[in-house]
Amino acid sequence: MKSAVIITLLFTALSCTQKTYRIEEVANPVFRENTLFVSFEDLTSPKFSALKSKYQLDTVFRNEQDEFKRILLLRDWIRGVISIQDFGDPYPGNGYPEAILDAALKGQGFHCGHFMVVQNAVMNAYGYVTRCIGSGPGVKGGPDGHHGIDEIWLNKYQKWFLSDAKYNHHFEKNGIPLSALEIRDEYLKNKAADIILVKGADRTPIEADSVADKRGVYIPTSKAQFAQWYAWLEWNENGNIYSAWPDFDSKLIMYRDDYFTKNTWIWDGKPHWAYQTDHVKYTDSREAIEWTPNTIQGNASVHDHTARIMLHSITPNFKEYQMKSPPSGDWARCDSVVNIPLDGDRVEASFRSVNLAGVYGPEYRVLLVSQ
Repeated sequence: MKSAVIITLLFTALSCTQKTYRIEEVANPVFRENTLFVSFEDLTSPKFSALKSKYQLDTVFRNEQDEFKRILLLRDWIRGVISIQDFGDPYPGNGYPEAILDAALKGQGFHCGHFMVVQNAVMNAYGYVTRCIGSGPGVKGGPDGHHGIDEIWLNKYQKWFLSDAKYNHHFEKNGIPLSALEIRDEYLKNKAADIILVKGADRTPIEADSVADKRGVYIPTSKAQFAQWYAWLEWNENGNIYSAWPDFDSKLIMYRDDYFTKNTWIWDGKPHWAYQTDHVKYTDSREAIEWTPNTIQGNASVHDHTARIMLHSITPNFKEYQMKSPPSGDWARCDSVVNIPLDGDRVEASFRSVNLAGVYGPEYRVLLVSQ
């Protein structure tokens, strides 16, 4: 999708050549501001380095450089360590990721909410922006259970995707991993007929998987039934569930569209407990849900033989901006305002944000051509 560089001034060089530079439209990532989500994990917390060291998580993906594959390998590891036990109250660990993993390594099983908080901690430890979500089919008379999962921001695809660590699942369409709202769209459209459910780090397509009922009996559950779990969604407003533990608290964000207003989210036979409380925050804006971390919004202008580029990004745990330009092609640190001398027929530069874990966002390009 094309996102034009904002042009504030076109300058005619006061030289014998009288060159005029035109700022070209290029295919840049879409930028959406964050207006809803309040906090993120704090990667300066020693909890994250301790988590990686204690469980030797670097060995999970070894020399793998692809961001998406790394995420899937880490999710696969989580599912390999933690077994599923949906009806095991009281659970040990008090919801703390390290305590959950320690108990899991001794054979204790856990439910979806435990998988959710562990996946959030592990992914953030490697700089991948993650948010915790509750969901459910919400049907009066059933099914009406509740499920805990995560969405993870993919810089490679410039989008969120829903990652279910409990079942080691996600959904894809045409090879692209889908967000929670995208899965919901597909279910409400035609019961997920046009998307596929994939399992594991190898993204193996499956038509069904097994889910335990309240008796502990595993029954086959179809792709459409899994997709139905995302008919109703709630996002945590605060994203620091690991670094703030045990003092974490958060309102729930719910997307208020036509389906939401014309139906009622049923949970265990009753309307969702957060209705008519101050614990929920409603939004009518899908773009607010689908804000774009790590991406850059640029403002380019031309002054006195110089192109000035102003950079803006919402990058959790921001470290720095980086820039590269031909012919070197090497990335180097830069400020949020960059001045580039105008010389020659073509001037171009690329920018990216980098977080404290060394994860960089999608590339943002500026191109000026003389005419």
